Amino acid sequence: MKEAEKMFIIENEMKKYKPLLSKAADLIIEKEGTHYPIFVVHKQEIALGVPLIDRIKMNVNWSVNASSLEEFVNKDLVFENKKEAFINAYKDPKTHICLFILSDLGAQFVFMLRQD
Repeated sequence: MKEAEKMFIIENEMKKYKPLLSKAADLIIEKEGTHYPIFVVHKQEIALGVPLIDRIKMNVNWSVNASSLEEFVNKDLVFENKKEAFINAYKDPKTHICLFILSDLGAQFVFMLRQD
């Protein structure tokens, strides 16, 4: 299977998470004061963000943690000198959900539309 096909499958699987992630993004912006929520999509244990969806407990393919640009900068996942470029590339959180997908394809940022 080609990388593009694998990514398409992952993005399709994420569609069922849209309502929860949209609500979580709104809460993160409101309560945490960040304008840049990031949802970490993974299958392994990671120390990043706050767990939202546990794939084992919920019997789904992916776990999701809620994070932010600020945490990514603090943990050197986005370097301080690249922060402005990231902000410029970041899509409006009212219309898009930012996913950081950790898969066998590596680590990739994907901006998924909230509405189809």
